[in-house]
Amino acid sequence: MEAVQRLRALCLALPEVTERLSHGEPTWFVRDKSVFVMLSNHHHDDRLAFWCACTADERDVLVADDPVRFFRPPYVGHRGWLGVFLDVEVDWDQVADLVTDAYRLIAPTRLVARLDATR
Repeated sequence: MEAVQRLRALCLALPEVTERLSHGEPTWFVRDKSVFVMLSNHHHDDRLAFWCACTADERDVLVADDPVRFFRPPYVGHRGWLGVFLDVEVDWDQVADLVTDAYRLIAPTRLVARLDATR
C-alpha cells in the first residue's frame, strides 16, 4: 500500500489536516470538518483510487484527456469531484498538485494564505 502512504503524506503535510475513516475509507479533512480527499479502495469495483475536490471544468478536461488515470466518481462527481486511479502508473507530482488544489478549494482563506506563506 505504498500509494496510500504517499497519498496520506501529501494530505497530512497541509495545514490543519486530519485523517479519519469515513464510509470505511481513510478520508482527509480540513480542520476535522470538511473533506477534500478520500480514498476509494474497492468501493464499487476492484480498483484503488482516491477522490478529491476539483472544479467541474478541470475534472472534465482531465477525464477526457486521460480516462485511464482519471474518472468522474459516483455520488460526488456531479459536484466537480475528480477520481484518480492509484493502480496505474502514477505521476506523483501531478497528484501532489491535485491534492493541493483540492485543499485550496475546501480550506478557509486563512489556511490557504498560511499554505501560500510556506511555499
